[in-house]
Amino acid sequence: MSAAQAKVRLMDRPLFRGIALFVALFLLVVAAGVSQGTASMLLILVQATGFALIALGLNIQWGYGGLFNFAIMGFMMVGGAAVTFISYPVNDSFWVSDGPMLLGRALLAFLVGLVLVYAARQTRRLGLRGFGYGLVVVLAWFVAYLIYRSQIDPAAAYIESTAGFVGGLGLNPILGWLFGGLLAAVIAFFVGKISLGLRTDYLAIATIGISEIIRALIKNMDWLTRGTMSVSPMPWPTPLPQDLQAGGVGIAESFVQARLGFLALAVVLLVIVFYFVQRAYGGPWGRMMRAIRDNHIAASSMGKDVKGRQLELFVLGSVLMGVGGAMLVSFSQIFDPSGYQPINHTFMIWVMVIVGGAGNSWGVLLGSLLIYVVWVLSDPVAQLVFLNLSQLTQNFGWGAIPEIDSRALQMRVFVLGVVITVALRFAPKGLIPEVVRHER
Repeated sequence: MSAAQAKVRLMDRPLFRGIALFVALFLLVVAAGVSQGTASMLLILVQATGFALIALGLNIQWGYGGLFNFAIMGFMMVGGAAVTFISYPVNDSFWVSDGPMLLGRALLAFLVGLVLVYAARQTRRLGLRGFGYGLVVVLAWFVAYLIYRSQIDPAAAYIESTAGFVGGLGLNPILGWLFGGLLAAVIAFFVGKISLGLRTDYLAIATIGISEIIRALIKNMDWLTRGTMSVSPMPWPTPLPQDLQAGGVGIAESFVQARLGFLALAVVLLVIVFYFVQRAYGGPWGRMMRAIRDNHIAASSMGKDVKGRQLELFVLGSVLMGVGGAMLVSFSQIFDPSGYQPINHTFMIWVMVIVGGAGNSWGVLLGSLLIYVVWVLSDPVAQLVFLNLSQLTQNFGWGAIPEIDSRALQMRVFVLGVVITVALRFAPKGLIPEVVRHER
C-alpha cells in the first residue's frame, strides 16, 4: 500500500476526518482573528454559536426524523419576540394607562372565542354530521374572530397612541431565552399536530406558509413588538462593554472582554444541549427514531407511535430554534422583524446541516461554524478582490467597478452556493456523515 493510499484511507475514518476538519476550522478562525481583530473574531464566534444551536434543532428534525421544516425563520422570530418581552426594560407609560385593562378584555374575548369553537366542535356528539356540522364550525370561527377583533383592535390602537408599545418585563435575558424555547415549543406542538400527517413535500410547503404567517403577525403587531420600527437596546445576561468601560476598562479591551463573557455563556449552553442530544440519540430513543426515519411503515407495524415520536422531534428541534433566535437577538441588542430573511434564517441553516452531515451532531457543529465564518468573511474578502480588480481596470483605462460594497455583499450568496456545491460533490453525505453502530 502506497503512502497516498494510506492517507486516503486514514481520512475515510470518521474520527480522523473530524479531527482534521476541526483543526482546519480552528486555523480559519485564527486567520480571521488576525485579519479582522480579536473583537471581530469573538463577534463571529458568538453568532456562530447561536446558529449552531439552531442547526442542532434542525438536525433533530431532519437528520434524526427526516422531517422537512422550512419554518426555521418563524421560530427564530418567536424566540426574538419572547426575549424582547421578557428582558426589555419596563415601559411605565403602558402600565399606568388603560392598556392592561384593554388587553385583559381582549384576552377574555379570545377565551370566549375558544369556548365557542370548542362547543361547535362538540355538536358532532349530538348527531350533527356533514354539511350542517361544517357550517356550524365555520360560523363559530367567524363569530369568535369578530368577538376577538372587537376588543383587540381598540386595545392596539390605544396602546400605540399612548405608550407606543407594551414594552418588556425587565427580567434577566436568560429567562427570555427559556421563554423563547417554551413559546416555540407550544407553537410547534399545534403546528405538528396539524401538519405532521402530510407527506414530506407537502410538509415542507406547509412549514413555509407557517413561517410567513408568523413573520406577518410579528411584523404587524406594533403594540407588542413595535413592528418594523425595531426594539433596542436589548440587555445582555453578561456585562456590556459600556459597563466595563464605566469600571475603568479601555474601549477596545471592553469589547473583547464583554464578548468573551457572552461567548463563554453561549458555549456552556451549547455544550449542555450537545451532550444531552448525543446521549439521547445514542440510546434506545435514538435507535427508535432512526427506525422511524428509515422505514416508518415497518416501525408502525411494530407498535411504534410514529406520529407521536415525530411530534417529539418537531417540538424539541423547535425549542432549540427558539432559544437560538432569542440568544442572537440578545447579543445583537436589537429586535427588528423586518431584518429576518429566508436566505439568512432558513436556507443558511439548511446549508449548515447538509454540508456538515445530517444525522451527525459533530458534523452539524462543524458545518454551522464553517458556513457562518465563510458567510461573514466572504464580504470583506470580496471587497478586497473587487478593489484590486477596480484598480486594475482603471490602469487599463476601463474605469472603476461601481458599487463595490453592494456587489461584495451579494457575493455571500454566490460563495455559499460554491461551498455547498463543492461539499456535496466530494462529500455527498456531509463532511462528517452519520455513523450508525451495529451491535453484533
